[in-house]
Amino acid sequence: MFKDSTPAEIDTMLNQAWKAFHEYRKYSLKQRADFMRTIAIELENTGDALIQIAMRETHLPEARLRGERARTIFQLNSYAQACERGDWLEAKIDTAIPDKTPPKPDLRKMLIPLGPVIVFGASNFPFAYSTAGGDTACALAAGCPVIVKAHPAHPETSETVARAILAAADKCKLPNGVFTHVHGASFETGKALVMHPLTKAVGFTGSYTGGKQLFDWANERTVPIPVFAEMGSINPIFLLPERLQVASAEMAAQCAGSVTLGAGQFCTNPGLIIGIESEALQTFIHDLGKAIQQIAPAAMLHPGIVRSYKEKKGAALLEEGVHLVAESETPVKEDEGLPTIATATGKIFLQNPALHQEVFGPYSIVIRCQDIHEMIEVAKHLEGQLTATLMATEQEIKENESLVEAVKNICGRFILNGVPTGVEVCLSMHHGGPFPATTDSRFTSVGADGIKRFARPLAFQNWSDALLPNELKNGNPLDIYRTLNDKLTKDPC
Repeated sequence: MFKDSTPAEIDTMLNQAWKAFHEYRKYSLKQRADFMRTIAIELENTGDALIQIAMRETHLPEARLRGERARTIFQLNSYAQACERGDWLEAKIDTAIPDKTPPKPDLRKMLIPLGPVIVFGASNFPFAYSTAGGDTACALAAGCPVIVKAHPAHPETSETVARAILAAADKCKLPNGVFTHVHGASFETGKALVMHPLTKAVGFTGSYTGGKQLFDWANERTVPIPVFAEMGSINPIFLLPERLQVASAEMAAQCAGSVTLGAGQFCTNPGLIIGIESEALQTFIHDLGKAIQQIAPAAMLHPGIVRSYKEKKGAALLEEGVHLVAESETPVKEDEGLPTIATATGKIFLQNPALHQEVFGPYSIVIRCQDIHEMIEVAKHLEGQLTATLMATEQEIKENESLVEAVKNICGRFILNGVPTGVEVCLSMHHGGPFPATTDSRFTSVGADGIKRFARPLAFQNWSDALLPNELKNGNPLDIYRTLNDKLTKDPC
């Protein structure tokens, strides 16, 4: 239905985006924010038609898609507000001291946009992490044109959202090339987009294989560029004995719901649960298995994900020392993922790196450690994660500093007595983590701090007030917070 963009077409698009960049980067924070708010209105105006298209292409239920579109609209408005507020600019001013020896110059610094950004749509979030999703919103807020490559699993959904963005751009009278939409099922399309010399950054949500390939291409360029790739996670949950003793049934129900939410197709799905051998842990495993048996399978996003889930789950269950605990008792259809829980000992887990890998879908494995020391070893041997969870009493937290420190080292969000699914859109959220969860753990893809990914610092030395950007002028005409001689203030210089 939609043809892959050719290299010649991609070259034209990037040149147009580069031309638009030099105009759009000069737009005020308010103008950028108004554009994003207009996109939100246009997205809302797609109405039931967009929901029906997305349901057909993704197999996701109507309620989920309506909720995700509402979240995407909220993101656009939230990031627009943050864009206009200007905190993300990190404006800093150190005024001159002429009689210092040597004289101290006037120095002012702020973040400025990088240039055209390529955004790769995600398969599991057709709205919130795709065409008008967080990466697109952040890049536009930063002052960067965006080229979105539609995910081939939901091309019509992406095309419909793209039309809404272009309608908003037209209403806001923005230059051609501020937003462009392309299709491409082949790796060659992605490679051409990343390798083009006018591309200045990449945003990606998806598999490790896909994200790492984009990262490698970006670093093979004559001029390397940043790739902000979220590449998956197994989001371990650590169960400590005292908490388990008093809340086993509650914790089992929480974990079962989190493992199977959205057919397990969330980047924060808990694919690993770690406990210490005890009667309480056996009770937890039994309760978790019973809960999983009662949860019906759900359709997965597309045949490729179903196939991958079956293959990876099957391979994991065949590993030595891995035992099946329970599967859903509801008959499974061809396009559905069967909810499954397995278990293995800590010793087996430490010996077998294959068990550390993500199985994307409604699957989790419970690791039974001999003692707290083995649990700490398991934590130390895990790769970087988006999230990690401790289910423990406050006293257990205080008594197990070594475990707490080991878990801190591997995650971007540290949860106590909750489950990792559910990512709040707010400034204090960090949705990122050490490699291989993401390619740069310093940045988040959720929350307005994500705008900073698509900007770089520029310092102005000894510039006259008339020539400075408004963000750094003496009078602070934008009324934004700035760090003035080491003090955070809205005061003029």
